[in-house]
Amino acid sequence: MSKTKLQNSINVLAQNFFIESVNQKYSYNFEWLGRPIIQYPQDIVALQELIWNVRPDLIIETGIAHGGSLIMSASMLALLDYCDAVKNFQIIDPTKPRRKVLGIDIDIRTHNLAAIEAHPMANYIEMIQGSSIAPEIIAQVYQRAKGNACILLFLDSNHTHDHVLAELKAYGNLVTIGSYCVVFDTVIDDIPVNIHKDRPWGPGNSPKSAVHEYLKSHSEFKIDKEIDDKLLISAAPEGFLKRIK
Repeated sequence: MSKTKLQNSINVLAQNFFIESVNQKYSYNFEWLGRPIIQYPQDIVALQELIWNVRPDLIIETGIAHGGSLIMSASMLALLDYCDAVKNFQIIDPTKPRRKVLGIDIDIRTHNLAAIEAHPMANYIEMIQGSSIAPEIIAQVYQRAKGNACILLFLDSNHTHDHVLAELKAYGNLVTIGSYCVVFDTVIDDIPVNIHKDRPWGPGNSPKSAVHEYLKSHSEFKIDKEIDDKLLISAAPEGFLKRIK
C-alpha cells in the first residue's frame, strides 16, 4: 500500500472512531489532576506541547465547565515557572506565581467554583463570570492582559458560528506573534448532524465555519496543519491557529 493510501486509510479509521466515540461520550472519561477535563487525550497532549513551546505568561480560556482545562493549563504554567527557577538558580514562591490562566464563563457553577478554588493549582487561576462576548467582559480581559509579553488563547464556550466568530474578533488581537489561538469543537462540521440534534450548532454553524470566516480577513493567523496531521483524532481539526505576524 502506498504512503498516500495508508494515510487515507488511517484518516478514515480515525474519523469513524471519532464519530462512534462522540456517541459514547468518550471525552467525559478523563480528568486532569482530579478535575473532569472533557477533552480527547490527543488534544490534551497537543495543548501540553503548545504551552511548553510557546511558554506563555497568560493563557486565556473561554468556557470553564468543571475546571479540568484550567487546572491543566495552570499545572503546565507551574512547571514552566519551576523550570525557569531551576535554570536561574532561584527559589519560587508558589503563592505568588508569575504566570496565570484566566477563565471566562457565562455561568460558573457553585460546586465547580468551589472545587477549582480548593485545588492546589488555584493560585495560578483567575476567573471572570459573564458572557465572553459582552463588551464589559472583553474590557476586563484586555485590562488583565496588559503587561503580558506572551499570550495563548483557548476558545471553548458556546460553539455556534456567530459566538465563536465574535470571540475571535474580540480576543484574536491579544494573541502574540508565534503563539496560538486554539478553537475547540471545530469537528462539529465533520460529523453527522443528528449527533447535535439537541444543540443550537451543527455543520455550517460551528467553530470551524467561524474560523474560516475569520481567516478571510485576518492573514496574521494560519491553520497549523502539521498539528492536525499528527493528531489524527481531535476535537479541533483546523482549529489550531498560529499567529504569524
